[in-house]
Amino acid sequence: MNPALAIHWPMVAVLVRRAMNEILRVPGAAIPGVLAPTIFFLGLTAVFGELTELGGFGTDDYQSFIIGVSLLQGSGFTGAATGVNLARDIEAGWFDRLLASPAPRPVILAGMVISAALRALIPAAVLLTVGFAIGVSWPGPFGLALAIVGVMGLATAAACWGCALALRFRTQSAAPLMQAGMFVLVLCTTSYAPREHLQGWLHTVATINPVTQVLEMVRQGFLGTVTWHETWPGLLTIAALVAVLAAFALRGMRRMAD
Repeated sequence: MNPALAIHWPMVAVLVRRAMNEILRVPGAAIPGVLAPTIFFLGLTAVFGELTELGGFGTDDYQSFIIGVSLLQGSGFTGAATGVNLARDIEAGWFDRLLASPAPRPVILAGMVISAALRALIPAAVLLTVGFAIGVSWPGPFGLALAIVGVMGLATAAACWGCALALRFRTQSAAPLMQAGMFVLVLCTTSYAPREHLQGWLHTVATINPVTQVLEMVRQGFLGTVTWHETWPGLLTIAALVAVLAAFALRGMRRMAD
């Protein structure tokens, strides 16, 4: 563990608990992040389920193919909501008091993004329950663990993204940009079909989009065997996204404190 986080862990825990308590104070705020990916999953399964009849699709179970996309969608929405909450705290003046505390900036950011990673488990749990109920393949313990890692990892990256934007614009009016950024990033992957079946610009974007690697990591347990070859690119992508976006968020904190 980072020495700063180890020394200041009680403050990190307080910030995490404050964010988690919001679920109890305003439970309705969590509903969109739970319903949207579930509706997305059920709707796309009904509309595009016959795509598996295409040659070379690789599976005849479209539910198991698409559930990874919905898991990451819920993760991205939940993480981005952290930026919305931060913008609200900035508008209310509470975040200024937090910056005036002796807590290092990485500790403050850690408290916010860890809470996002934990809250992302709520839509994931609902979606998996619905998915297994209607026939999604059991991914096995390793596949399920990787799916959870992908969900929590992308939520952390999305929280850093949302916080960076909140610190840049300092208003909740930036919320659509936070949410839309994650939505587009998740959607422009191999979300509807394998890369071989994508055409034109969508194929190009899905190839260079780093979240494609995370999706392939999350998806593999639902479609077959978990392999290191399909796992390490996703883990590396999550680490890189968190590192880069956290740097932007910390830069925003320093600028706001100046």
